[in-house]
Amino acid sequence: MAIRPARPTDSAALLRIYAQYVHSPVTFEQTLPTESEFAARIGRIAETYPCLVWEEAGGISGYAYAHRQAEREAYQWNAELSVYLDAAATARGGGTRLYRALLDILVLQGVRSAYALVTLPNAASERLHAALGFRSMGVQRKAGFKAGAWRDVTWFVKDIAPHDDAPRPILPFSRLEAAALRRILDMRG
Repeated sequence: MAIRPARPTDSAALLRIYAQYVHSPVTFEQTLPTESEFAARIGRIAETYPCLVWEEAGGISGYAYAHRQAEREAYQWNAELSVYLDAAATARGGGTRLYRALLDILVLQGVRSAYALVTLPNAASERLHAALGFRSMGVQRKAGFKAGAWRDVTWFVKDIAPHDDAPRPILPFSRLEAAALRRILDMRG
């Protein structure tokens, strides 16, 4: 197993995984993006936040990424996380490893709190977040209509660094020291 940064050229493999979720309540996206749209999405994310892939046996078995949790400038020390695994690769620790690598990288960047938004029910995702020390902030009832029903979501949060009184702006992922990033990916992969 290896974890590495995603590249726009990974878009076909990531879309194959994401396609398993688009018609389920797991994601509120209604239509599968095109390969070029997804490649552009990966590129945009990677400018500021980590987007990681889990490689195994020459293929990609999952991916995870972070993005800004909310748009206003004062939210810049928060990040929202997502993870998607190939159906054949679930329950083997890949999601945990990807999330731990994301969290380690976010700490390097200066992020203070990590968030996740999970459609309910989703026992596997709820267990993952609980095992990694996230706590539920509450349920947003009937947050979206997907797969023929109104869906509830829960917000999870985990403080990953101290909330000091003079935080520096976060360091973009694209500007992280390569050696520090490599250490994290080697340790978590």
